[in-house]
Amino acid sequence: MPDPSVSGIMGRPRTGVRTMTDQTSRSDIQLNRSLLVGGGVLVALGGLLGFTGMALVSSALISATRQWVDHLERPPSEIARRRWEQTKAAASAGASAGASAWRNGPPKS
Repeated sequence: MPDPSVSGIMGRPRTGVRTMTDQTSRSDIQLNRSLLVGGGVLVALGGLLGFTGMALVSSALISATRQWVDHLERPPSEIARRRWEQTKAAASAGASAGASAWRNGPPKS
C-alpha cells in the first residue's frame, strides 16, 4: 500500500499540503441575500419592461402594415393570385418548349 505522505510524482514527500475532509465547514461562503433579492427584482422588472416594449413595437408595426394595405390599389390576395397565374403559364410554356425540343431535336438555323 502506498505511503499517504508521499505524492505520486517522483516519490517526493508532500509538505504543507492540506487535504479536504468531509468535516470542512460549509459556512465559509456567505451570500448577501438583500443583493440577491434586489438583483432578481431588477431582472424581473427589466424583463417586464422589455416585454411591454416588444408589445408596443408590434402593435405599431401591425397598425402601419394595415394602413399600408388599405392604401394599395389592389389587395395583396389579388396580386398574389395574378402572379401565381403568370408563374403557372410560364412553367407550362417552358415545359412544352422543352418537350418539343426533345421530340424535334435542336432548332435548325
